[in-house]
Amino acid sequence: MIDAFAPRYLYLVTFLLLGIGTYMMIGNRNLVKKVIGMNLFQTGIFLFFIAAAYVEGASPAVLTREAPHVSPLPHVLILTAIVVGVSLTAVALGLIVRIYADYGTLDADVLWEVRHDD
Repeated sequence: MIDAFAPRYLYLVTFLLLGIGTYMMIGNRNLVKKVIGMNLFQTGIFLFFIAAAYVEGASPAVLTREAPHVSPLPHVLILTAIVVGVSLTAVALGLIVRIYADYGTLDADVLWEVRHDD
């Protein structure tokens, strides 16, 4: 049983990261923890694409002419997604700093009450 599951351990790690990230985004009221959960979720997506693109015994298409070849498209997409993810994290943390400066809290429930009392 373990031998059959061993090649697919990356998928288990992927769905573990997706689950933890989703739980952190939904279950936490702290905005910084929500951003950390979003980053864990993104990492799970990245790992899924890289694990799905893996081909046993394959080589990059640039280096050799023998088949099978690994498609470079998922790797390029993940590199682009990492850049977008870092930018999104920076903007989110900048907004969180601004929210904390204006309201003095990072609790989403307290912010909801403060915004609706005005």
